[in-house]
Amino acid sequence: MNDNEARPVTIITGRVWRRKGGESEGVHVLLIAPDDDTAVRIALESLAKEGYAEAEFDQIGDLDGVPDDEPHLSAYQGALEGEVSVVTFDEPA
Repeated sequence: MNDNEARPVTIITGRVWRRKGGESEGVHVLLIAPDDDTAVRIALESLAKEGYAEAEFDQIGDLDGVPDDEPHLSAYQGALEGEVSVVTFDEPA
């Protein structure tokens, strides 16, 4: 990839906790970063700023296309605009 090519939107999946030992939530973090290590670091920093005490990531990868549904569509657009977009959801029991 050269410097003129747009970087793909990276998605990181996992779970987060507002407080240690509390209830977890599922999380998808969408952002643009030069590599996976930087993406993880930026995601952790952003989650800490949002008040999350802990995070555990399961997977990282690049999105193949534009998501079809909200809230991921808006999160994708935010990532394209340079934001770190965080989507949280209740995990299945």
